[in-house]
Amino acid sequence: MYRLHEAGFQAYLVGGGVRDLLLGREPKDFDVVTDARPAQIKELFRNARLIGRRFVLAHVQFGQEVIEVATFRGQSVGEDNTDRVTVDGMILRDNVYGTMDEDVWRRDFTVNALYYTIADFSVVDYVNGMADLKAGVLRLIGEPEQRYREDPVRMLRAVRFAAKLGFRIDPSCERPLLENGNLLEAVPPARLFEEVLKMFLAGDALKSFELLRHYDLFGRLFPSTEAALAEEVDGFPNLLVANALRNTDTRVAEDKPVTPAFMFAALLWPAVVRRRLALEGRLGAAPALQQAATDCVREAVERVSIPRRFSMPMQEIWGLQDRFVQRNGKRAARLYAHPRFRAAYDFMLLRAEAGEVDEDTARWWTEYQAGDDQVRTTLGDAAVNEVVGDDTPPAQRPRRRRRRGGGGRGRGGHGASAA
Repeated sequence: MYRLHEAGFQAYLVGGGVRDLLLGREPKDFDVVTDARPAQIKELFRNARLIGRRFVLAHVQFGQEVIEVATFRGQSVGEDNTDRVTVDGMILRDNVYGTMDEDVWRRDFTVNALYYTIADFSVVDYVNGMADLKAGVLRLIGEPEQRYREDPVRMLRAVRFAAKLGFRIDPSCERPLLENGNLLEAVPPARLFEEVLKMFLAGDALKSFELLRHYDLFGRLFPSTEAALAEEVDGFPNLLVANALRNTDTRVAEDKPVTPAFMFAALLWPAVVRRRLALEGRLGAAPALQQAATDCVREAVERVSIPRRFSMPMQEIWGLQDRFVQRNGKRAARLYAHPRFRAAYDFMLLRAEAGEVDEDTARWWTEYQAGDDQVRTTLGDAAVNEVVGDDTPPAQRPRRRRRRGGGGRGRGGHGASAA
């Protein structure tokens, strides 16, 4: 900011960095806005690179820190606006430069439109963002439905900020959330994938999930999972998803690693189970699971563009689940030696918490993986002549209600080997 200022340009800290500092939170990143054009920013900073097509931005890197520097944006409406806006009002291209007075009206929520300047160390507030910040209210700048139509991802951002900040969404901005979820179908899957990661891997996953379902938006991202959740039996599969997201939030709070593969495996498993049941009569248990996994991943990729580096471990985790009922010595040893065992074991414990796996099976494997070679040999030998589990599809087995909670995850907790 000082370098831009000394070069004769305006420079403001804006967005979440200002909002979080005013709330007493530690910002995750910092965004700077200026009247300098991207090429001028690059000339000033040798450590800058220009990125983006829809928005051309400069990323200025200082060590491990990346500061995003954007040029003030102008109004998107005008005589030549027809090639940048769809019939539904969604903005496709948006590289109109403008002034600070114009830039503020282009931002989404009032609490994200506060500008801090080093010129006199003040916060500039055009839209009563400070009042909304103090009141704990999320309010869109401008007419809500139009703003959602311009960029439907704003609906997901509303949910994410409400979950993250504990703010309530203003009623005028809340009603269109329930009426315009279909607009997300026009958003590129890659953008939805990035937004899903922000919602579910930042420490507020469970709140985000509950709000997405409240506003009928979760089904726009994961339609097959939503259909499975609507068929809840004794807490499954809702309890499994809730526990997975709760445990993810706990790990983020404890600064432990979390893996998208494990998170997506939990989000999609209800859909896999439901699809498997529909296929088992025709294909048999193992082929039905494989086909169900393939079908559900394909659908999810079409909606949220899950990369193969995550979808492949997901399918491995799912594919190992049936093997946990096979506890005799050799089979148990082979499963334990599998590279994806740790993630699959953590996932099996999640299923046990939700009542989908017998508690004895979960207990046996907890003792097996925690013990030394002698303990594992003894357990495996004892299971050789034991009839373990049954062939009844998981979702058809009788279940007892389980106490809600996130305990009993073993040592790993989030599929440490899933990445």
